[in-house]
Amino acid sequence: MENRSPIQVPAPSRAEGDARPELRHAPGRLALSHTIAIVDIGSNSVRLVVYEMLARAPSQVFNEKEMAGLGRQVASTGRLADDAIAKAINALVRFRILCEAMHVGEIRVIATAAARYASNGPEFIARAEAAIGQPIELISGGREAVLSGLGVISGFDNPDGVVGDLGGGSLELISVKDGAVGQGASVPLGGLALLDRSKGSLKAAEKIVKDELDKLPQLAAMKGRDFYAVGGTWRALATLHQHRAAYPLNVMHGYSVPTRDVADFVKLVERADISVLDAIDSVSSARRPLLAYGALVLDELIKRGKPREIIISAQGVREGLLHEQLSPEEQSADPLMQAARDYNLLRARDPRHAAELINWTRGILETAGLPQDEPSGRMVETVCLLSDIGWRAHPDYRGEQSMNVIAHAYFTGLDHVGRAFLALTIFHRYAGMKASSPAAAGLKTLLPPAVLTRAMLIAAIFRVAYLLSAGMSGILPRIPASCIDNRLLLRFPDDLAALASERVEGRLKQLAKLLGRDFEIGRL
Repeated sequence: MENRSPIQVPAPSRAEGDARPELRHAPGRLALSHTIAIVDIGSNSVRLVVYEMLARAPSQVFNEKEMAGLGRQVASTGRLADDAIAKAINALVRFRILCEAMHVGEIRVIATAAARYASNGPEFIARAEAAIGQPIELISGGREAVLSGLGVISGFDNPDGVVGDLGGGSLELISVKDGAVGQGASVPLGGLALLDRSKGSLKAAEKIVKDELDKLPQLAAMKGRDFYAVGGTWRALATLHQHRAAYPLNVMHGYSVPTRDVADFVKLVERADISVLDAIDSVSSARRPLLAYGALVLDELIKRGKPREIIISAQGVREGLLHEQLSPEEQSADPLMQAARDYNLLRARDPRHAAELINWTRGILETAGLPQDEPSGRMVETVCLLSDIGWRAHPDYRGEQSMNVIAHAYFTGLDHVGRAFLALTIFHRYAGMKASSPAAAGLKTLLPPAVLTRAMLIAAIFRVAYLLSAGMSGILPRIPASCIDNRLLLRFPDDLAALASERVEGRLKQLAKLLGRDFEIGRL
């Protein structure tokens, strides 16, 4: 069968002549000398994120924040508070030391609404530049909206809708479609700004929100489309929603809720006493006072914009900064496939085996006449690339561990249905077709019946393939498997005939049953 999905296995990136020889030996990293850090000085937090390299699907090496609350009093006093400045400066000094320790190759520093609006913002920026040792880009509201939009584009498979980024100081709205962003807008409706402007009154805050949103033409672009919610306050709201619904997958990115469900929920949060919110350990104490204000803004956006669905994005301005630096070819690449190739390279026994497994699996699925969109071909390729990532674990726990890794991996470009499909397929590939666990049972509730059936089928294919090949390249192409009429036929060359063991026959029988066929083992 034609190899339509060759898997390139480049050597891990190692800079020739690296001046830091101590960094040349880290087999668990793809790159050592091209890390990039982004420091985001926001109205609520000051955050450092270090990425492994500039790539379509960059991995985070380090992620740390300080809840400085720079925007706490800007609306009422026009100034950044002295204690907030002190916290932010201390955090930046700490981040500089950490970046030096990690030998970060490039540092980008941005500042947003609080520093933008405050009268002592320029003074703070000067002190902050001295603390971090880097120039700081004070970005406008429009630029912040564009970067948030690019962050969503980088994190989803062809997103189409409106991005809303709610920070401590401002709300940015921008339309995204076909990999491009529209005209952005920014209004001072961040949680800290609202708390300050309303003097702690939700009723007063409601009027402020309505007045500000009246100015935004971007709301019209929201109707019937997805709304991508960016920002820590909205992620905290989503965490509460997952907690209330006993949702089985504790991942924020790609978490989606129909608008009607969100509207009821945000009203509940608006009315909730702070003591109720304090009982939720999964939401940080610094975020809890802002939840009602974030819920209020989201409620008004839903009422006015009438979006189809609310989708949480864990990617925003920082990832947008990375995305805009990529070439057009890199920007158009599939982030999920790239991440899966990286996992395959770093964790598989023989990364070359994945390309053979893709073709072997396709050969069975296509000759069986099965639909090719349950799930899509890219998901089948992805699960093949992830099929051997758990081999270093104890054999008794490979299924559970692999499922947990995949379910919670830093993957983008897929929804929660896709994430559950990948995790469950690999769980059953290792643990067996009849295996179960509380986590697996929970993930199965996320899958439509047709997708769950396909996950079990592909797992059964993998169980035959890995028993034949031991995860090594060079064997599967010599043992073709295909469906002919009512039979699943597996054929061996003479020198590999001994691989047709009783265990292989048992697994082949199991696979054939799932395909609704008899099975046959023959010779080439």
